[in-house]
Amino acid sequence: MDLGYDPHRRRAQWEVAADSTAPSKPNVLAQLSNDPTDGRFPLAILEKASFKDGELSVRTRALSGKVDQGAGLVWRYRDPNNYYLTRANALEDNVVLYKVERGRRSSIAPKGTAHGTYGVKHKVPSQVWNTLRVTFQGPQFAVYFNGQKLFEVEDATFSEPGKVGLWTRADSVIHFDDFEVTEK
Repeated sequence: MDLGYDPHRRRAQWEVAADSTAPSKPNVLAQLSNDPTDGRFPLAILEKASFKDGELSVRTRALSGKVDQGAGLVWRYRDPNNYYLTRANALEDNVVLYKVERGRRSSIAPKGTAHGTYGVKHKVPSQVWNTLRVTFQGPQFAVYFNGQKLFEVEDATFSEPGKVGLWTRADSVIHFDDFEVTEK
C-alpha cells in the first residue's frame, strides 16, 4: 500500500500497530496523526490492483478526534484528486458517499432523497469495532454499516477501473482491520 499520502502535503502517520481488541489480532493498520487541519485527508492506497466493479469492506475503530472521527473506503482511485469514497463519522453519527473530482469533495445524495441530501444519519459508535462496506457495479453503489444496507447511490463520474484504499480526515485517529477487496 502507498501509505501516508495527504493532498495538502501534511504527513499522515500510518503504522502497523498492536491492538488487543482487533478482530484479527494482534495488529491493525492505524492512522495515528492527530493533525487537526480541516482539509487534511490521509489516504492508504493499494497500489498493485485496479478494479472497475467489486466490493470493499473494512473493520474500523475510531479512537479519537475533535475535528473529525471519520473512517472511509476509497475506490476507482485515479489520483489524490479523483476518486469515490464512503465514510462513517463517529462525531456526526452519519454515513456519506462522496466523489472527489479535481480535488473537490462533494457528497452524492442517496437514491430516493432530495438533491443535496447529505448521506444518512446513523449511529456510528466510537471506541468499538464497526464494519463499513461498499459494493460498486457500473454507476450503482450500495453502502452498508455493520451489516445493514443504509442507502444506494448512482453516479457515473468515474467509470474506469481504479485503485482502492482507506481514508481518514483531519485529526481522526482510526484503527483499520480486515480490509477485504473483491473484484466482480
